[in-house]
Formats: sequence, structure tokens, C-alpha cells
Amino acid sequence: MQLRKWVHCDSPSSWVALLVSMLLIGARTVQASIDLDLKSKASGMLKYYTGYRPGDVPGNLPDPYYWWEAGAMFNAMVEYWYYTGDAQWNEITTQALLHQAGPGADFMPANQTRTLGNDDQAFWGLAAMSAAEVKFPDPPKDEPQWLALAQAVFNKQYPRWDNTTCGGGLKWQIFTFNNGYNYKNTVSNGCFFNLASRLAVYTGNRTYAEWAEKTWDWVYNTGLISKDYHFYDGTDDKGNCTELNHDQWTYNTGLFLLGAAHMYHFTDKSEIWKTRLEKIIKGLDVFFLRNVMSERACEPIGSCNVDQRSFKAYLSRWMSHTIQIAPFTYDLLMPKLRASAEAAALQCNGPDNACGLRWYRNDSFDGSTGVGEQMAALDIIQGHLVDYVDKRVTTKTGGTSKGNPNAGTGISDEETAGIKERPISTGDQVGAGILTAIIVVCTVYGVYFMVA
Repeated sequence: MQLRKWVHCDSPSSWVALLVSMLLIGARTVQASIDLDLKSKASGMLKYYTGYRPGDVPGNLPDPYYWWEAGAMFNAMVEYWYYTGDAQWNEITTQALLHQAGPGADFMPANQTRTLGNDDQAFWGLAAMSAAEVKFPDPPKDEPQWLALAQAVFNKQYPRWDNTTCGGGLKWQIFTFNNGYNYKNTVSNGCFFNLASRLAVYTGNRTYAEWAEKTWDWVYNTGLISKDYHFYDGTDDKGNCTELNHDQWTYNTGLFLLGAAHMYHFTDKSEIWKTRLEKIIKGLDVFFLRNVMSERACEPIGSCNVDQRSFKAYLSRWMSHTIQIAPFTYDLLMPKLRASAEAAALQCNGPDNACGLRWYRNDSFDGSTGVGEQMAALDIIQGHLVDYVDKRVTTKTGGTSKGNPNAGTGISDEETAGIKERPISTGDQVGAGILTAIIVVCTVYGVYFMVA
């Protein structure tokens, strides 16, 4: 039963009261002290966003936030609408997603070329994928559609599969002039795996599933998935991927968690993917202390950068989604979701109900604020409503988003991003001729001078 059929978000007190009642009855262990006012979490996150203002750029977050995190934030807003039915921010969400799709409708806007990695592009594509799955209101017919946008990202990325080193894999960066071009990281490949598996389920097209299988095999065989199903950060292709960066981040595991759940679903509950999914969930323990989520590589020592402070949002988001697509995981994942949500709520008592970062402290606000902290709290708490919303859809189960299997094709990455070689003009040729003549004259004069 879908929650939005029960409550109206224009009456917050009744909405929160009903949520408390439903969660206490359904979850039983959820404490009344948890702040379930998701609207305040969403508004606290969006206060950092200025793209809706006249003269500003829709979809962009101001410094110090990178472009990809804005895509992740609007994915959270798509999910917020799905869980609550509150449509007050739908317009700015649609505006942001369509504007940042760029002229090629593939999330490669020219103004982001210097920071445009495969993972950056994919986070916007995953937002479009979520919009299709939850039936977020479709864009106007003359605009790119959610499914087609997700397909465009896939179609842009699979030709970048690099067999010249390491037996395959996606590089972190798209363009050679960006730092990190030689790094094949887990998040870029994880995003691609996640997107491909979800497209397979949504469309029923086996080609997407084959790419998901290929990506899983490469990541596993490269050693970026350990025998304990811990997901490492990445590897340098200049050394043929023989040395690994062993840093572990919540969002890498989350990407493969949800992707594996979709492959389990697509393969009609195959034992192979069930086993992999169970092992991933077991491997999640490294990020939980008494079932409370923590970004283990940076939180305990207070070194999380702006990006890393948002990572728990994505694992939270994808854990809830996993429960839907692979219901056998409910008893494995829900205790972690409940304990983490309760702990996160206790960190949401800063100025203007701002949410902190270190949930495991189980005490007052830790003083850390930002888009990432708010988004993580929003995602972990709204994920509890997974039992009370309609299932996500596919083309066969009520999906309305229009696709385009050829979206994003027929144009190179450089052209899409506005990087074009300027044709040589007559003026260029004349200028080159004059320069050559000057050099020849100078050379002859120099030889004559030395001989004389």
C-alpha cells in the first residue's frame, strides 16, 4: 500500500504522527525519539542549492560541491517524492535533471568537461533511472525522457570499455587531459554495473545484463572484490592493475549490492546471484558498529572530505531499494537500516535541525554540516518507508517513461562535450606560410653571418 494514498503532506503534524504510528507497529524497534520529519531534512539539504534562482545555473551546487553530488542530491529528491508524495520540489528537480542533461541529452554538459569522469556522468544517469523506476512525473514530450537519459549514459559508457590494459574495465576519467585518466576505479565500474543491471530489469533487454555480468567479472578478477566481499577503491592501469588501493567506501559496496539484487531478479532468482548478494551483505559489516553505519575510512579520524561526507546516503538509498527487488534480504538489511536511522535522527539537532555526520556517537550534534550530511540522514530515514510504498516499476509493470535504445549514440565524447578541433582556414595557411618564410630567412642570414 502506498503511503501517499494515506496522507497529505500539507498537514505535517498528521503526516509525522501517522509515520510514527506505522513504524512503531511495523518495525516495533524504532524509537519514538527518531525525527521523522523528512520535509525538514529535504529543506535542510536544499538550502545549499541556488540553481533555481534567476541568473544561476539549474542543477549546479555552489563550491565546494562537485557536479556529481548535485546529481546524487536530485536523485534523493526523486526518492523523497516517491516515499512521501510531497511534490513541492518536483519542478526544480525536473529542471535540474533536464538542464544538466546537456545538448546531447546524455549528461555531458560542456561546462563540466574538466571534472567529467565516468562516475560523475553515471550519478546523473542513475538519478534518471530512479525517476523512471518510481514513475516520477514524466518531462514534457518535447524534452528528453527519464529512461532515454539513462540509456544514453549507458550507450556513452560501454564503448569506453578499455581492453588495452588490465583485460578491460572503465577508466575513472573520460578525457586524457584530466587527472586520474590512468586509474580504473571501482566506483566508475560499479556505477556502470548498477545502471546496466537496472536497465536490464526495467526493459527486459538481455544486452544490459550481459554488460553487467562482464563488469562484475572484471572487477572480481582484478581483485577489487576481496574474498570477504570487501570492495577496494581502484587500481592504476599503468601497472596493468597489479597493485590495488585498498581504501573501502560505503558507496562502492552499495553500488554492487543493488546491482547484484537486480541481477538476482533478472536471472529469476539464480543461486549464483543470491550467493553473491548474501556475501555482499555480509561484507557490509565492516561499515557498521552495533548496526550503525559509519564511513570507516575517514569518520573515526575526522578526515572525511566533502565528497566522502555524502557516501552513506547512497548505501542507505540502495539498501532500501535492494529490499524491494530482492525481498529475501529484508531480515538481513532492515536491522541495519533501523539502527542507523535512529542514530542519524539523534544527530539531527543542530542549528535549524541540521544533521551531523557521525551517527555512531549516539549523542548530540557533532557540528558537521553540509549537503552530504543532510542527504545521508534523509536517505536513511525515508528508506524505512519501503514497506509502505508501491513497488518500483518496469516497462511490463506500469512504467510510463519512454526509452530510446539508441540514445547518446552517433556523436563522439569530444563533440558531445564541446571539444572540437578547429578546421584549418585560409588565414591559418597564410599565417603558417609567412612564419615558415621568416624562419627560412633567419636561418639563411644566420649561416651567412657565421661564414662571413
